[in-house]
Amino acid sequence: MEWILYVAALVAAIGFLVLCIGLAATLFSVKKTLDNMAGTVAGIESQMEGITRETTTLLAKTNDLAADVQHKVSEMNTVVSAVKGIGESVTGLNQSISRVTASISSEVNKNDEKVAQVVQWGSVAMGLADKWKKRKVIDGQDVQFTTSANPVHTPNK
Repeated sequence: MEWILYVAALVAAIGFLVLCIGLAATLFSVKKTLDNMAGTVAGIESQMEGITRETTTLLAKTNDLAADVQHKVSEMNTVVSAVKGIGESVTGLNQSISRVTASISSEVNKNDEKVAQVVQWGSVAMGLADKWKKRKVIDGQDVQFTTSANPVHTPNK
């Protein structure tokens, strides 16, 4: 019966050998997987370095752009203030023109009768000037004298 003991030990040794071979195969497979993962992680790391550089450059450009926009906004504030001042000046000018127009209108209304008299006297003066221009000039040759002692004299023209 001793030999059964040797056979049992041999079966146990063979089982252990199969177990070790299976475990070795699994470990080699895991090693390949880990090597592939290490390569992938290295690729990702290099890509991340590129992305980091691009992000840093983009961030610098964004900061420059933000500073430029801020500067232009402050310049626009000056322009907007100037336009506001022009608008206020135009409003003041319109109010002044309205006051002057109202003043002139009230003065004209106060002097309506006087203006009417001036227009009437102007019409009379214009009529007299027209009559003065139309009057016939009398000179000595155009006059005819008739008396009982003198015959009618007709000048020779």
